Amino acid sequence: MNLRLIGKTISGVAVTAVLLLGIAAASNTTAYSQRNWDGYPNLGGSFDLRQTALNAGYNEGSKEGRNDRARGRRSNFNDFAAYRNASKDYSSRLGPRDLYSRYYRLAFENGYNTEMGITNNNGIRRDRDQYPINNNNYPVNNNNYPVWNDPNYRQNRPGRNWDRYGTYGGNSNFRQTALNAGYNEGIKQGRRDRGRGYRNPNDFSQYRDATKDYSSRLGGDIEIYRRYYREGFQNGYADGLNGY
Repeated sequence: MNLRLIGKTISGVAVTAVLLLGIAAASNTTAYSQRNWDGYPNLGGSFDLRQTALNAGYNEGSKEGRNDRARGRRSNFNDFAAYRNASKDYSSRLGPRDLYSRYYRLAFENGYNTEMGITNNNGIRRDRDQYPINNNNYPVNNNNYPVWNDPNYRQNRPGRNWDRYGTYGGNSNFRQTALNAGYNEGIKQGRRDRGRGYRNPNDFSQYRDATKDYSSRLGGDIEIYRRYYREGFQNGYADGLNGY
C-alpha cells in the first residue's frame, strides 16, 4: 500500500468519525430539547436553571430508585446525600442555588417514585413529563392523606394531629413550627376558597415561599422546613374547603 493510499484511508476514517460525533451530539441536543417539563410547577428563575435542575434531579432520583427497587427496599428521600445537597450540575451562572434545589428535589422525588412504580391516589403512574400528585404539583411525602373531596374525608383527615404527618428531620420544635404555620395559612386560604372552589396550592405565594415563621434559630434546614410547611398547608387548605 503506497503512502497516497494510506493518507486517503486515514482521511476517510477521520471524516467518518467527525460525522458520527456530530450526529450523536445533534441527537443528544434533540432528546434534551424534547423533554417536556411543563408538568412541573414554575417557581421562577431562568429557563436554563429550571431545565438543568429538573433534568439533574430526575436522573439522580431515577438512579436511586432503580437501586432501591433492585434491593427490594424503599428509602426516605433525605437518606440520599444527592437529595439533601440538591446541587448536581449547579452553577452560579444559572441563578439562585436555593431555587435550583427546589426544582432539583421535585424532579428527584418524581424520578425515584417512577422507578419504584409508586402511583398517585388515582392510580396514575408518574413519569418524567407529568407531575400528577394530589392535584397540586407537590409530592404528598409518602403519606396517604385524603384529597379535599374524598367522601371519607372527615374520618381520614389528619387535621392538627402532627403525629400523622411525615418526619423528614429536624427537632420537634422545628417540625411543629413549620407544620403549624403551614396548616394555619392553608386553612385560612381554604376557608376563603370554600365558596369559589378548589385552587392549585401553587397559586398561593405563601405556599411557594413556605417560609412563614421560619428562623435559623429553630436549628434546621430551610428546605426541610418548606417540606413540612407545605404538607401542613395542603391539609389545612383541604380542611378549610371542607368547613373546618
